[in-house]
Amino acid sequence: MHTIKIIVEKHPEGYVAYPLGLKGIVVGEGDTYEAALADVNSAIQFHVETFGSEALDVGETALEVFVAETSVAL
Repeated sequence: MHTIKIIVEKHPEGYVAYPLGLKGIVVGEGDTYEAALADVNSAIQFHVETFGSEALDVGETALEVFVAETSVAL
């Protein structure tokens, strides 16, 4: 069993979820937070079944997530 950190973003159209630390691109979406998590979980399972456990091999580096803000002139 592997624990994977998931980022979930709320957008006007619904939710988008994506995992950190996987090799490749995996995204899930849904109308609710729970639906997006379920969709990304399914996508992760498919990704691992397709590319093997090497897709989960992110090394010994601990992943940290930071949220920051910046200003952009328009």
